[in-house]
Amino acid sequence: MLRFGLVGVVGFVVDAAVLTLGIMLGSGPWLGRVLSYVAAASTTFALNRIWTFRRTTRVRPVLQWALFLAVNLVGFAFNYGTYALLIAFVPVVAAHPVLGVAAGSLAGMVGNFVLSRRFVFQQGGRGGPSHP
Repeated sequence: MLRFGLVGVVGFVVDAAVLTLGIMLGSGPWLGRVLSYVAAASTTFALNRIWTFRRTTRVRPVLQWALFLAVNLVGFAFNYGTYALLIAFVPVVAAHPVLGVAAGSLAGMVGNFVLSRRFVFQQGGRGGPSHP
């Protein structure tokens, strides 16, 4: 879980940076957040595949990435839902969307870990992350 959390921090940085850039380029906080989430999810998939969950099945990376995104739709629902509610109803978050990204990331992290470990990286609850 520690490695997954550290990868999540990197994902948060990517998420916040892409959102900030998207807003600066005119995408707005709603579409910008969708784009930033996909960028962050792709980054965390790659890092989790090579570092957190090294012992995985021999699924092709593109298929595993697609499965990762599909399985993590549950986490995305909590993540984006939290972000959207905060943007809509909390003025300080509307003024500083990165705060909503942080809250959303925390809301989706635990579910993403459990689902990723069990279904994407094929550890089914029996094994933990690989050791260096």
